[in-house]
Amino acid sequence: MTRVLFVCMGNICRSPTAEAVFRRLVSQRGMLSELEIDSAGTHGYHVGESPDSRTQRAAAERKYDLSQLVARKVAPEDLEYFDIVLAMDRSNLDSLRKLCPANRLSRLKLFMSYARQFDDDEVPDPYYGLAHDFDLVLDMIEDAAEGLLDSIIQERNATQAGKEGKSTTRKTADRAN
Repeated sequence: MTRVLFVCMGNICRSPTAEAVFRRLVSQRGMLSELEIDSAGTHGYHVGESPDSRTQRAAAERKYDLSQLVARKVAPEDLEYFDIVLAMDRSNLDSLRKLCPANRLSRLKLFMSYARQFDDDEVPDPYYGLAHDFDLVLDMIEDAAEGLLDSIIQERNATQAGKEGKSTTRKTADRAN
């Protein structure tokens, strides 16, 4: 089981969108039982609230349902529990680094590091923007989500191949003795 956490500031725009997009992509590839997906915010401004109505509207136009998601704040335990913690921007990445134990820092990354079509390294916060800003955020998140899932699959395949290689080496060595 690989556990993935998406993080933005308030957990009402970017990170719940990433959660919903990634969850659907994982479901389409038949991998929901292999990944745990969640989102949170670095600040507690909106704890207990649903995602922003503009975020929900933009997501619904692409058939993503965010209605069941509820904002929460990142807890220190999250940084121990989740295998991959993806910040939407550098500010949130810095906030996560301050919370994170030194031995877990490698789990923290910028989400857009997985993007293939966008050169941006941050997902812009659409909260104070216009309707088209929410669409751009969705475009960016869909791109990075594809790259993320492909990366997870590639890493699993490499790990599996490594295990099979060790197993074959042991069997060969056993036969030689």
